Amino acid sequence: MYLYLTTKGWKTGRDREIEIWFTELEGRYYLISEKRDEAHWVQNLRGERRIRFRVGDKQYAGMAHPLDGAEDADIAERIRRLSDAKYGWSAGLVVELRPDRR
Repeated sequence: MYLYLTTKGWKTGRDREIEIWFTELEGRYYLISEKRDEAHWVQNLRGERRIRFRVGDKQYAGMAHPLDGAEDADIAERIRRLSDAKYGWSAGLVVELRPDRR
């Protein structure tokens, strides 16, 4: 199963959707950008953190938060371990998606 992330293009303002692997933990979703800040979707969410995404038949709106500070190191490492177990891969920038409360 994949997560479908929709961001606003930082140059065009148009919706941009990607299909990406994800890890779910405690009601939040986590993505890993292999290209770190060079990935267009990361550039887009750095410009506008409001995002939409869907997993299966569930749709969400929320906020994206790159985990690139010292204060995020523990959760980023936890997500890397989970991603390694799920996909055999975890190198890159971890991004947290926080769904709005319903």
